[in-house]
Amino acid sequence: MSRSTASGGIRTWGVITASMGLLTAGAAVVGTAPAAVSAAAAGDCAAAFPVDELVTGDDVNGLTVTSGTAPTAFTGKVLGVIDDGIAVDLDMVMVEVDAPDFIKSVGIWQGMSGSPVYAADGRLIGAVAYGLSWGPSPIAGVTPFEEMDDYLATAPAEPVAVDRSTARTIARETDVTVEQAEEGFTQLRMPMGVSGLSSTRLAKAAGVDKPYAPKGAYSMGRSSAEAAGPETIVAGGNLAASVSYGDITMAGVGTATSVCDDEVVGFGHPMTFMGKTTMSLHPADALFIQPESLGAPFKVANLGAPAGVISEDRLAGITGSFGEAPDAADITSVVDYDGRSRTGTTHVTVPDYTANAVFGQFLSNHDRVLDGIIKGTSLQEWTITGVRPNGAEFSLSWADRYTSSYDITWSSIFDLADLVWSLSSIPGVSVTSVSVDSDVTDETGVWKVASVEQRRAGAWTKLTRKTPAVVKGGKTLRLRTILTGPDGTKIIPTSFAVPRRARKARSVVLSIAGGGSLYNDSWVQSVYEAEKSLASAVRNDEIKVEFGTPDAITGGGYYGEDEFDFGRERFSFAKSRLVGPLDQVVEGAKFLTVRVR
Repeated sequence: MSRSTASGGIRTWGVITASMGLLTAGAAVVGTAPAAVSAAAAGDCAAAFPVDELVTGDDVNGLTVTSGTAPTAFTGKVLGVIDDGIAVDLDMVMVEVDAPDFIKSVGIWQGMSGSPVYAADGRLIGAVAYGLSWGPSPIAGVTPFEEMDDYLATAPAEPVAVDRSTARTIARETDVTVEQAEEGFTQLRMPMGVSGLSSTRLAKAAGVDKPYAPKGAYSMGRSSAEAAGPETIVAGGNLAASVSYGDITMAGVGTATSVCDDEVVGFGHPMTFMGKTTMSLHPADALFIQPESLGAPFKVANLGAPAGVISEDRLAGITGSFGEAPDAADITSVVDYDGRSRTGTTHVTVPDYTANAVFGQFLSNHDRVLDGIIKGTSLQEWTITGVRPNGAEFSLSWADRYTSSYDITWSSIFDLADLVWSLSSIPGVSVTSVSVDSDVTDETGVWKVASVEQRRAGAWTKLTRKTPAVVKGGKTLRLRTILTGPDGTKIIPTSFAVPRRARKARSVVLSIAGGGSLYNDSWVQSVYEAEKSLASAVRNDEIKVEFGTPDAITGGGYYGEDEFDFGRERFSFAKSRLVGPLDQVVEGAKFLTVRVR
């Protein structure tokens, strides 16, 4: 594992940000995943209107939600059809929405994705899914409903080009200029909405070079399970899909296009384009439409409790079924500080986002309990459980201490997320739970490696580059490390039996390093490698003392290698001692030569 007692640096939230339609406030459920929920509203089971029967100027009407859960009607007209506009054999229907006034004022918004558009005879033409690239506009790109059940999953849709002739048609029928229309259509974005994290934390995380840190996300609030029920998921009603819910909800809110026989389709475009998936299906309560002068406006909404599973995430939209929520990995954190304690839980239904949830859960729970950016120390214990590729279960546990003179929350959250990310990236490995306890205090003292001394002729001699350790082969090298801290000093005795043949070595070195100065690799390629890494890892409050030839010892990140002879050794050896854990983090290191006579 890589760890540091200072500010630390790393599946990406940015992936979801680029392709989701709009996000929610927090999920309403904390604890174990709920059992079966009440039935959804009666389905519309709409019949598809063939695209090849559409005529320019045809009147259309549709449904969408601007506030609350009840759909509002809108009207419009067909501008034309762009052949293969979304993908090969998947056309795009262009529609100008001209009523009611709220659409005229803000244009097509993020979160309107999936809003059904009907022909005059009541058959379903398709779902609003695209908007003009140039900015807010009443021009919508509609995914044909006759394709939404087929999910023509070829590749994520590129921006849809508009030729000069089509651009003139748009300009003639609307207030859009030819130049604006020629910029084409783009899929309605769904920026990442994340519950539990403040905008300040999200902004800081966006600058972290870690694949699980949120990029381009925005902070949303939590709501109760009563925010909306599954009966509100109707054609034109809100529809949400999440990769996690609980303290940390990562989800997108769009619109349901059609409901039939406990099945729902919506969005009209992919959420993250995962194909078969296990996202959680949610109702949602829309709060308002947020205007946006530089891009598409977006819907702000709160999620209700899970109401089923989204099983398909395809080019033409998402589909799901009502019932029990999908299986989830439970991420649990307990934080204690100054008499306050809180247990937080997040449920992850899409395994690729487990590390994202671990990072967010640990960060948010610390912020809630500490209620500020404080300096201090965190003593942590955590356990990861999962299943190996062969089906056997595994459990990994670790404990460590972190100290920061600025922000203990930020300085202590990366190691666990790093390892979970690495494990989740191994083919066939499934992480089933992550639990972590963090006991935080205001203490900021650390031990520093000040000096190293050797026992010679009944006295202690300080070792330096000019005063190396001297010992005979076959004898014992007696050492002590002097640590200094805010409350005084601490003496750490260590001794090594020196091999008789050690005098044949070209170079012999001594490495004394505090765990807070060491690097432990958390990027592993198997569970077995993770087990080995943890078995050899050094806690931040431990000291690793090594004695041997430079080619054989790890050196703990050792400096001054050019001063030692790394030629082929006639005799190679290494001995090590691990001291601790101590009562404080240990920082600093000493690297010294040893003369073996």
